[in-house]
Amino acid sequence: MSEAGTDTPLGSDWDPDAYGRFRDLRLRPALDLLARIPELPERGKIIDLGCGNGAVAEALNHRYPKRKIVGVDNSEAMLKRAAATGAYHRCDLADIAAWEPNKPPAMIFSNAALHWLPDHAALLPRLGRSLREGGVLAVQMPAQHGAPSHRILRELAQEMFPDRFDFTGWEPPVAPAVDYARMLAPLGRIDIWSTEYLQQLAPTPEAHPVRRFTESTAMRPFLQHLGDTEAQVFIARYETALEKVYPVQADGRVLFPFRRLFLVLALGG
Repeated sequence: MSEAGTDTPLGSDWDPDAYGRFRDLRLRPALDLLARIPELPERGKIIDLGCGNGAVAEALNHRYPKRKIVGVDNSEAMLKRAAATGAYHRCDLADIAAWEPNKPPAMIFSNAALHWLPDHAALLPRLGRSLREGGVLAVQMPAQHGAPSHRILRELAQEMFPDRFDFTGWEPPVAPAVDYARMLAPLGRIDIWSTEYLQQLAPTPEAHPVRRFTESTAMRPFLQHLGDTEAQVFIARYETALEKVYPVQADGRVLFPFRRLFLVLALGG
């Protein structure tokens, strides 16, 4: 559904086209997560929680061709694209923070979605306990919030618009890996790791490539609180800052390190 942000997105719906510009870079972590999933129980659906535009649908369907796969998301625009893939048994419009399955599923798979939600200490164990015995909770979340691409957004917003943005006492939405290990260990066998991908972003028209990457995700909560003129000034200052920390290489590309956290819980394992 998304990349790293500050809070759950509000207001305008997600833009599937903008989000899909970097499809391959966003899909690779999902495939890496999928490769580490253990054997599932014989019965039960697979839930793609925060399925977005259905980017992982084909891979899930290929890995589990005999399973019913249900996509769940809170964006109508994204769900419309997800349904068009034909890989889902159905697509449900729902608030993923409050979502609960009707029957215990075999797996809840969530790629780049749960970092938008608060209180992981309650959320993740609740999702784990909703699985059938032997079921799997598989989660990938961007852990990029301390990187310049995301830190600069917070710093500029608070400096330029202190009446609307205050990050005093701010804590990153994705906790250290050890915290997730402690909260999930009582439920079963866990596998937790992090990876930093060195993304090579190609030149993009009239924009720094990192800004293009973040504009459909991390920038959304900021831009939704700004008028058009304010947004233009904010973007211009963001671009200037990005040019210093993510310089353009001789071939026009930009090297953009991006860290992600992965966890796989096998219930009762």
